[in-house]
Amino acid sequence: MGLLRLATGIRGPSGFGSGSTSEQVTEGVDASRLTALVTGGSSGIGAETARVLALRGAHVIIAARNMQAANEVKQRIVDEIPSAKIDIIQLELGSLKSVRACAEKFLSMNLPLNLLINNAGIMFCPYTLTEDGIEMQFATNHLGHFLLTDLLLEKMKSTAKSTGIEGRIVNVSSLAHVNTYPEGIRFDKINDKDTYNDKLAYGQSKLANVLHANELARRLQAEDANITVNSLHPGLITTNLMRHSLLLMRVFRFFTYMLWKNVPQGAATTCYVALHPNLRGVTGKYFDDCNEEDTSNHAKDEELARKLWDISEKMVKTNK
Repeated sequence: MGLLRLATGIRGPSGFGSGSTSEQVTEGVDASRLTALVTGGSSGIGAETARVLALRGAHVIIAARNMQAANEVKQRIVDEIPSAKIDIIQLELGSLKSVRACAEKFLSMNLPLNLLINNAGIMFCPYTLTEDGIEMQFATNHLGHFLLTDLLLEKMKSTAKSTGIEGRIVNVSSLAHVNTYPEGIRFDKINDKDTYNDKLAYGQSKLANVLHANELARRLQAEDANITVNSLHPGLITTNLMRHSLLLMRVFRFFTYMLWKNVPQGAATTCYVALHPNLRGVTGKYFDDCNEEDTSNHAKDEELARKLWDISEKMVKTNK
C-alpha cells in the first residue's frame, strides 16, 4: 500500500498522503512549549523540519556538521519567522568525540528537551573508516545517533516528568532498510572491507535506525516513561538521491516521476510523527507518507534489536 499511496497521492487513515507537506500535517499545532533538537538541520528535510517546528513555535536546536550552512538556515528561518528561537550546535556524527561534545554543549544550555529528531545521514559511501575505526555509514547513520540519544535520554525523561508533556524521539530511517545484507546486521563484519557493498551497508544502517527505535520504545514502555520512539521513511527527495550519476538520475526520474517528493513533502512524515496530536502514546511504529506502515522481517526481529543494542553499547564504550 505504501508504494501505491506514494505513486497516486491517495491519503491514508491519517488523512495525509505522499502529496502532503510539512506545513499541512502540522496545521493548527501549537509547539510553543516544546524544545526540539534536530540533527542534520543544515540542509534538505532537516532544514525544513527545523523551519516548520520553529513555525509552530518550538525552540529549535540545529545540530549540524557544517556550521556555516546551519547559520544560513537559521538566518533564513529568522527572516521568515522573526519570532523563531533557533540555536546551533556543532555535531559530526561520524565522531563519537563530537557526539559527546554536542550532548555536553546542549546539557550546559540548561534547556528542556521534548523532541529529538535523529535526521542526519549519509548514503552510498565508498568504504571508509571513521576516526573511531568504524565503517562510516554505520557509524554516522546509527551509532552516532544511538550515543546521542543515550546521552540526552535522562534530560528527556526529566523534561517529560516535570512538564507532563510527552517526549518524542524520531529516527529518520528509509525504505532502504529492506535492502540489507542477508543476516540483516553483519555484527562480525561491520568493518569488513573485502565484502563491503555501499548500497547494502546503507540499508544495514537504516535497518539499525528502525531496530534502535523499536528496542528503545520497548525499554521506555517497561519504565513507564512518558516518551515515544518511532521511525520513518521520508520519501524520495530529488535533491539528495543518486547525485553520483547525473545520467542515471535523469533516466530514473523519467520512469519514476510519480514517486518523487519535494523537500516540504519529504519532511512531512518527520513533522507529523514529531508533532501531530493523533500520535500521542503511539510508540515502536514505522511510518511512511504520514501513515503507519509495515517493515521488513529483520526490522520486526526483537532478538536482532536487542543484540544490536548490546553491541552498540559496547562499541560506544570501547571508543570512549
